[in-house]
Amino acid sequence: MRNSATEARRAAAAAAKANSRQAAKREAAAAKRAAVAVPPTSEEARQQAQAEELTLLVAKGKTGYFGVLGKPGQPKPYQVRVWRGGKQEVLGTFATAEEAALCVARSPEGRAEAAKRAAAAAPLTSEVARQQAQAEELTLLVADNKTGYFNVHLGKPGKPKPYQVRARRDRKMVHLGMFATAEEAALCVARSPEGRAEAAKRAAAAAPLTSEVARQQAQAEKLTLLVADNKSGYFNVHLGKPGQPNPYQVRVWRGGRKQEVLGTFATAEEAALCVARSPEGRAEAAKRAAAAATLTSEVLVSSRRRRRS
Repeated sequence: MRNSATEARRAAAAAAKANSRQAAKREAAAAKRAAVAVPPTSEEARQQAQAEELTLLVAKGKTGYFGVLGKPGQPKPYQVRVWRGGKQEVLGTFATAEEAALCVARSPEGRAEAAKRAAAAAPLTSEVARQQAQAEELTLLVADNKTGYFNVHLGKPGKPKPYQVRARRDRKMVHLGMFATAEEAALCVARSPEGRAEAAKRAAAAAPLTSEVARQQAQAEKLTLLVADNKSGYFNVHLGKPGQPNPYQVRVWRGGRKQEVLGTFATAEEAALCVARSPEGRAEAAKRAAAAATLTSEVLVSSRRRRRS
């Protein structure tokens, strides 16, 4: 009996040792795979941060990011260090500053810093919030309620930040923040997954804009429908499929090498509105405005000279 018990213990010990060796091999293999994994590019790191709704925290240091230090000449020259438990702790080294900043953003210290900055940030005025939405190509979603915007509630009238953003997420209401203006709150909604989903839903269901409504919308957004000497009458608008429900196509040069189709539309003015909202349309509008200002200046100078003579 004793021999049988001893053999059983030895067998169990041998099995445990074998399992331990296998676990060590698995960990070593995982570490090896991680070491040879292709690091994300700067752009991929930014896109990943957006997908995870994280902020890459900028700073005035050499690397440009909070918690990221540079070690030039190394294969992975960017190191992440944070204060934890009263001392600095290294979280890793990375190939790009953005990848390192993403590591910081995921850490408890990075999340705390982001929350601190958000709390201390100066509130956006209504106009600045609209401009920021345009810059990010987002839509401030209007609604028939007291605030005028989707998912924005007037929670605490008379307070410095009376507008509250609430969204339904995983079957429960989630509080996304308090804001000084309804437009700033609407910008928060527009950036959220719920806001993007609602914007896509509305865009899919929206009836095409008539020419007059498109002009009015352009005026409301303080945009210019850029005219051009072509069949459609508008810059970057092409009459691609006459006789179709959406015969007007918007094409822009993007990336310097290829044309990109931004959509097809029922009216030339609706297509021109799409152009006006695009980065290419804004650049063309600014270019034309600068040329017009120069011409006006030259005309004034010429007029003054004629008066003197």
